[in-house]
Amino acid sequence: MTGRISHWIDGKPWGGVAERTGEVFDPATGEVRAHVDFAGTAQVEEAVAAAARAFPAWRDTSLAARSRVLFAFRELLTARKDELAKIITSEHGKVESDAAGEIARAIENVEYACGAPQLLKGGYSENASRGVDVYSIAQPLGVVGVISPFNFPAMVPLWFVPNALACGNTVVLKPSEKDPSASVFIAELFAEAGLPAGVLNVLHGDKVAVDGLLEHPAVKAISFVGSTPIARYVYETGTAHGKRVQALGGAKNHMVVLPDADLDLAADAAVSAGFGSAGERCMAVSVVVAVEPVADELVAKVTERMTRLKVGDGRDPASEMGPLVTAAHRDRVRSYVEAGLAEGASLVVDGRDVAVDGGGFWLGPTLFDHVTPEMSVYRDEIFGPVLSVVRARTYDEALELVNANAYGNGTAIFTNDGRAARRFQNEVEVGMVGLNVPIPVPVGYYSFGGWKDSLFGDSHAYGPEGFHFFTRRKVVTSRWPDPSQGGVNLGFPRNS
Repeated sequence: MTGRISHWIDGKPWGGVAERTGEVFDPATGEVRAHVDFAGTAQVEEAVAAAARAFPAWRDTSLAARSRVLFAFRELLTARKDELAKIITSEHGKVESDAAGEIARAIENVEYACGAPQLLKGGYSENASRGVDVYSIAQPLGVVGVISPFNFPAMVPLWFVPNALACGNTVVLKPSEKDPSASVFIAELFAEAGLPAGVLNVLHGDKVAVDGLLEHPAVKAISFVGSTPIARYVYETGTAHGKRVQALGGAKNHMVVLPDADLDLAADAAVSAGFGSAGERCMAVSVVVAVEPVADELVAKVTERMTRLKVGDGRDPASEMGPLVTAAHRDRVRSYVEAGLAEGASLVVDGRDVAVDGGGFWLGPTLFDHVTPEMSVYRDEIFGPVLSVVRARTYDEALELVNANAYGNGTAIFTNDGRAARRFQNEVEVGMVGLNVPIPVPVGYYSFGGWKDSLFGDSHAYGPEGFHFFTRRKVVTSRWPDPSQGGVNLGFPRNS
């Protein structure tokens, strides 16, 4: 028996019958655990209409009341985080400790959004001109769409939804159809926290649902996270329909290791950042740039650590890395291993034949050495447990390699030289930089986002830029009538 996962529209589960559905797998067993309803144009219209109806009342809800809902949601999410972690593991495959970490980072963003009364303050200038006051206010956009990926089914929706709600918007969330249950769980918690019906809606599906949100005239903005080709499509389509769009794309994150680095620390970091969540992270390290003469020693240390990793069902506390999300994705990642061999890279650790009991979508940690920039394992975002080592002769050569890459999401440098680290943070053309930190995901009160082909639009996710994205600024100039200042004046107004 398999379950049914359906939309959440206007404060309750959708009661209709879907014309199309998709399969949701347990990645550790390969079995179908549920079927998810796919939205057609009618369901898109229903969800957007519910959000549009709810907007006027939610917009006019006080900042204090909005914050109380977010605080209550935060308490419910904290109390039920273990339950949500199990849901994530059962559909995504990541180990439960990793899922728990995802939820912890999501809670940071909720906590930031709870500060809406402080964050939405405007400015006020009394008597800017004689008898004239000028002030600015931040107002919500209206209905906004959030389109989130499979790799963080709780954290990425909670990058956007709390901020959008705190600012007074209503939301239609379209999660990945590969692991949709977390978003429904989140919507249920928001309802329990007191969020009015229609303020948050969850719409499942594929391109039909995405295009419906991108093209709907009542949707004022789109927040997206996914691959670069789709991010570009979302940005171009959404902006062509007059929407504000932030579209975060793919990555090819480099970790530069200088000769003076602590190689044990660097090896630990490379393995943790390369193979956590089976490499299905946009901030995963996928390229280690070893600046000679340390490459041989570093590869040996990374290899030794990789061979000790326990690959298995994420529900097993002993497991350190779980399966990939679907068979199709596993096969795609596997094809890159075969391409790397064909293109002349040295396969140091082969994860294709990892042995795990039962079915499931398994591929073990894989390490290539002597990778060059023209190889597909270097050029493309693989999004799996494949780590490539590129050897560089100097710091300048390593920097040039990072800056020449089409992506600019995250990067890291490992060194004990403060001058080199300072130079790197200044010169590297990447949006998020780690100094002896392999995965430099900003805390909730900063903002997340890359450069180049890793971001389309001019706003990063969550934090201060998130609040800016979900509001429009309005400036009001006021003067209360004074008969002594009357009379017609056709000249351009001047301050005096």
